[in-house]
Amino acid sequence: MTAELSPIDRAKSVAAYRAAEMVEDGMRVGLGTGSTAAWLVRRLGERVRDEGLRIKGVPTSTATAQLAREVGIEVVSLDQAGWLDVTIDGADEFDGELNLIKGGGAALLQEKIVATASDQMIVIADAGKEVEALGAFPLPVEVVPFGWQTTRTLIEELLDTMDVLGTSATLRMNNEAPTVTDEGNHILDLHLQRIGNPRQLALVLNQIPGVVENGLFIDICDKVVIGHGDGRVELRDFNSGTIELDRLGDEHDNLFSDLAD
Repeated sequence: MTAELSPIDRAKSVAAYRAAEMVEDGMRVGLGTGSTAAWLVRRLGERVRDEGLRIKGVPTSTATAQLAREVGIEVVSLDQAGWLDVTIDGADEFDGELNLIKGGGAALLQEKIVATASDQMIVIADAGKEVEALGAFPLPVEVVPFGWQTTRTLIEELLDTMDVLGTSATLRMNNEAPTVTDEGNHILDLHLQRIGNPRQLALVLNQIPGVVENGLFIDICDKVVIGHGDGRVELRDFNSGTIELDRLGDEHDNLFSDLAD
């Protein structure tokens, strides 16, 4: 017996399904990290198996690499690929200008490198990820382990001068130990509540010694595919200013139903 998708999983899966249809034979594709990106990887694996789709996937984390191999996608490194046709990834938040907060899965460094090495970036998200102003979701900042407490102090002092509502930073933990990224670094989560000037904050954070990268993705995303729990899908193209609406029905549900938890 197959399990029925929850509204949130259906929203994620329809967004992933729609974005996967934008991938063409022969493309080099950046594969994002997180729950929504996992739906995309599974759908691309279906296309590889059933349609003979030939792509080279560049994963943004070890977890995504493992899943991609499991579903039959050819996995290569970014250096091997050279340049990508498209990166498709999720987001923790996005605003009306397609600025993003990413890094909830602690893969923001590789995600940003891969996304900026692509002709275009497509974000897939459920409708709940859209916000008027970024910042309700804690902003991840990847920092080197050496002197991380000093780095945190410098960040909090900087935040006092920024257009934000909160200024605290906490070390992300994995049970009793600090979270360690694929690059061997730690994550500081900045509890800002609202970011008045994301572009300025992204620039100045990276000037602090010890900061490797921050989770603000500015002028990187080109399109967003928004899924809804009732099967509606909205495709927004920031460059052209166009919006496309669609709905995925029973065929989609049958394809993904046995992947539900």
